[in-house]
Amino acid sequence: MRIALSQITTGPDPERNLGLLRAEARRAAAEDARVIVFPEAAMACFGTPLAPLAEPLDGPWATSVRLLAEESGLVVVAGMFTPAPDGKVANTLLATGPGVEAAYDKIHLYDAFGYAESDAVAAGSEVVTIDVDGVRIGLATCYDVRFPELFRAHADAGAVLSVLPASWGAGPGKREQWELLIRARALDATLFLAAVGQADPAASDDGSSGGPAGSSAPTGIGHSAFVGPDGTVRQRLGAAPGMLVADVDPQEVASVRRTIPVLANRRLPQAR
Repeated sequence: MRIALSQITTGPDPERNLGLLRAEARRAAAEDARVIVFPEAAMACFGTPLAPLAEPLDGPWATSVRLLAEESGLVVVAGMFTPAPDGKVANTLLATGPGVEAAYDKIHLYDAFGYAESDAVAAGSEVVTIDVDGVRIGLATCYDVRFPELFRAHADAGAVLSVLPASWGAGPGKREQWELLIRARALDATLFLAAVGQADPAASDDGSSGGPAGSSAPTGIGHSAFVGPDGTVRQRLGAAPGMLVADVDPQEVASVRRTIPVLANRRLPQAR
């Protein structure tokens, strides 16, 4: 199965961001991809007031994403915001396309490095996987990468690939942590990992600006990567917008799990 990782910079306007998604989907379809993964906050960048923009999964923005999935023949995974109780939103991944319709609400909220995502966002609680052409895929978002039990839960559910849309916060050592964590999660769950970040707004030349100047909001550093089940980086991007296309081979996952049977060798209780 071929997957496209679309590293973009989104701004505060959901309609403008949809146009960017459409163009990227056409590009991925031309590369014979079956799945395209966009970053977290593809609907609107962090630093934007989220509650006024949030829409239900049957609202106009999600409906437009379904239409572009239908037009391109791709399964699309894109980050959006949906309404939640008490005036908050859910940080939601919409996965939609031929034979696929699912949503994952981010479980682990980014209350770290001086930022409090939970001020505006309600945490999810359900592990979600999808199936594309017989390949099971686990859904995760950004700060989830610091919690290995989620990726092992994907593997326990039969996933051979996890996708990780992100809008990674910048700062000293943050790129190094990103690169370490995505490799570790692939290796300790022995699955492919497609880590798709927002591009660094400072490196974008398409007129996108990310969040407001001076904001502490996590607006992305780029460095998306496709990581193998042995923890090796197979392809990577830099800070600027770009796309990479990679092939997922479930047989490689089976082979790595025979060689490095960390899932079978676990002794501590599995996360619930």
